[in-house]
Amino acid sequence: MMFRHKAADIWTWVSIALLVLFMVFLIFPLFGVLKHSVYDNDDNLSLVQFKKFFGNRYYSSTIGNSFKVTIAVTIVSLLLALPFSYFYTFYNLKGTKFLFVVSILCVMSAPFIGAYAWIMLLGRSGVITRALSSVGINIGSIYGFKGILLVQSLKFFPLVFIYMNGAFRNIDNSLMEASANLGCSGVKRFFQIVMRLSMPTLLAAALMVFMRAFADYGTPGLIGEGYRTFPVEIYSQFMGENGQNQNFAAAISVFAVVVTAVIFLIQKWATNRFKFTMNVMHPIQKKEPHGLSGVLMHGYCYLLVILGFLPNLYIANLSFRNCDGSIFKPGYSLVNYQNALKRLLVRSIENTLLQGFISLAIIIVISILIAFLVVRKGGLISNTLDTMSMLPYIMPGSVIGIALVFAFGPKPWALTGTIWVMILNLVIRRMPYTIRSATARLMQIPLSIDEVARSLGASKLKTLVKITVPLMSSGIISGAILSWVAIITEISGAIILYSNKTINLTVSTYVSVGRGRDGVACAFATIVTALTIISMVLFLAVSKSEDDIKL
Repeated sequence: MMFRHKAADIWTWVSIALLVLFMVFLIFPLFGVLKHSVYDNDDNLSLVQFKKFFGNRYYSSTIGNSFKVTIAVTIVSLLLALPFSYFYTFYNLKGTKFLFVVSILCVMSAPFIGAYAWIMLLGRSGVITRALSSVGINIGSIYGFKGILLVQSLKFFPLVFIYMNGAFRNIDNSLMEASANLGCSGVKRFFQIVMRLSMPTLLAAALMVFMRAFADYGTPGLIGEGYRTFPVEIYSQFMGENGQNQNFAAAISVFAVVVTAVIFLIQKWATNRFKFTMNVMHPIQKKEPHGLSGVLMHGYCYLLVILGFLPNLYIANLSFRNCDGSIFKPGYSLVNYQNALKRLLVRSIENTLLQGFISLAIIIVISILIAFLVVRKGGLISNTLDTMSMLPYIMPGSVIGIALVFAFGPKPWALTGTIWVMILNLVIRRMPYTIRSATARLMQIPLSIDEVARSLGASKLKTLVKITVPLMSSGIISGAILSWVAIITEISGAIILYSNKTINLTVSTYVSVGRGRDGVACAFATIVTALTIISMVLFLAVSKSEDDIKL
């Protein structure tokens, strides 16, 4: 009995220790943002920052801008992904592995790389713009609302595809056969049967796209120009070249946190509201696409994923083109990579890998403990930890970056610009991938396995290390690789926290774009894309099914 009590105490202390860590490194920094938001520029307690934001149309318009473009992105992403998901799930398309891999690469690539590539293609001096202009066709400006909509829709439609593919595969085929026998088929069956059965997942996917698009800084930062959104305004006020107003940035951040929290609660309510259970006794049987309809299905799916990944391919091509500053010349060489070597390429790669590996090791350990506590222990503290771990996933990265500066920038911490604050940002923001994947895998492992190990004399800790963790290893590894990909493409928080000593590949790419070093920027971006592709190949090698993707 004493041994059991001691073992229980160990897990209680683990729960408390994790809770303290989250309070110190997440909740405390966020309260710091709230504190700064209620002070004026003379450090007097005041609501002047909020009055300035809501009372000045120049600033408050960013609310409307963010909502307008994000709603549009969500709608377009749904319209693009739903037919794709349906064709992929219900028909035996050629090259499904290729379609799946490229779709994942689209959504996992650094967001601003797509924006930069489309500027190079459709910008004022873009290759497509010049080609069309030479034959008298003016396509107008890609900057602003249209550009953000284009880039984010092509980036986020795979989110809907991943969610809906899982939902469609969970529909019992007998329901499809019964509806066909009753005369409901084709488009009518899609809307009346398939979509109604998939409504909870559809809502979850739509709200996930909304949150990801709403929090994106890189895309509107590069291609938005005069169309200013929430995350860009936060960064501009905190780090702006025309003067900094950190308290004002904090006030905007508070409102951003409130908005994302409300959206998150709506997602949970909507998912629970339309939730139901369905036993899949007869899985969906894929049909063979024939004739013109088959050609159109293949054409649509391949065109969509190629358009989504086109920016990465074009940037890779430009990285080998001769370039003088921002002017690309005929011929190919390694001059851009040679120039990148002079622009901290080696340091950027070293920092990316070092920060990434340390962050990932911390993420794996904490994720295993949280997954075990949530699935095997439950209780108030475990559920609180699970909720806290998801908060950074839905917040703009710039808010997390600002929170860490407020909390750990001043002495005695003085961590801003150090490797430790960069790692802290990565752990906080990218942990949810591994936690969700590890938790999902552990839920599939029967509790009886743990009980058998305990009956044979193994302690709870030994059972976790020797039995449970190996059994959930596929979920841990899958989630860790997804966290890794998100780590090496991180930009929103890093752009606020980095220094010349801790600069990484994504920040180097962004800085090079801002300074007009297009060839060097393409070289940096191509290396980021190559690391992303390698990571996703590893993911597919260790994952057992498409269901291991937990975005």
